[in-house]
Amino acid sequence: MLFHLSEFLVQYHTVFNAFGYISMRAILGVLTALLICLLVGPGMIRRLAEHQIGQTIRDDGPQTHLAKSGTPTMGGGLILIAIAVSTLLWADLTNRFVWIVLLTMLAFGAIGGVDDYRKLVLKDARGLPARWKFLWQSIFGAAAAVALYAGAQTPAETALLVPFFKDIAIQLGMFYLVLAWFVIVGSSNAVNLTDGLDGLAIMPTVMVAGALAVFAYASGHYHFATYLGIPFIAGVGETVVFSAAVVGAGLGFLWFNTYPAQVFMGDIGALALGAALGVLAVAARQELLLVVMGGVFVIETVSVIVQVVSYKLTGRRVFRMAPLHHHFELKGWPEPRVSVRFWIITVILVLVALATLKLR
Repeated sequence: MLFHLSEFLVQYHTVFNAFGYISMRAILGVLTALLICLLVGPGMIRRLAEHQIGQTIRDDGPQTHLAKSGTPTMGGGLILIAIAVSTLLWADLTNRFVWIVLLTMLAFGAIGGVDDYRKLVLKDARGLPARWKFLWQSIFGAAAAVALYAGAQTPAETALLVPFFKDIAIQLGMFYLVLAWFVIVGSSNAVNLTDGLDGLAIMPTVMVAGALAVFAYASGHYHFATYLGIPFIAGVGETVVFSAAVVGAGLGFLWFNTYPAQVFMGDIGALALGAALGVLAVAARQELLLVVMGGVFVIETVSVIVQVVSYKLTGRRVFRMAPLHHHFELKGWPEPRVSVRFWIITVILVLVALATLKLR
């Protein structure tokens, strides 16, 4: 909204031209989302505690987690509010990519919110049944895929880019819808599985969102895209403002979620942020690099799959406990060590992904 207001005010003073730059609005988006979290966070945490909306800890998990029982949960709602407000203030609201990623994030947040509400308020241990959760994820993921496909203006917007090769772009046709759905739903669940330790999921989310902002900015700028040998996608650069809001909100949430956490994200935040990363990657045509950058999310998901398959087929567990972060906890690693080392791995993977912009 402020972006459109600045477009009107520029006729009165040239200083408002500054708000026409995506980079300027991205900086303001980071700061706005960060401030919202820092200002609203304490009150929200206090209200969650007053209503006894706290986490229930599994008895079969690491014993160090038992002390966390009752910690306010559903703090992901704070993240979504901060991102939404910041995006609405600073993004170009005529841009289709902005609305697709914003509405998808909020839709997946609603799924997570219902799941959290059933678990924490209604005391239904099952939460939202898995089949219903997956059904609604599939519906909203498919809707986002269709919206992106229907709005595509060039063949490049529906082609699969292969990292390190500037001349290889696989035309997907209708299979684009399947890939986009899989990336959005898969990313949503992967972040949700990773969200098991203080600060573990939010910091990799911040780093991946920041990297996707770089890719979106390059793809949305004709001269940069031409120089780097990547497809030019008109309008996708505006998602940088949304990504910046994710970074700001994530850092603001980490202020309260760092060890020992004052609040947990809950499914309302994890499912929504994962879906948002998926949409951002699809919009910028970086699905394969999302797998690289989000390697921590991927390995956490794979560890769960391997554990379940192994136990059903052989009756044996590959890991002491899945997801993988619990395995290292049970090996004796302190919780902060697990989180920080996973952060370091994400930094390395994000840098590898960013290097593909030049190594093509």
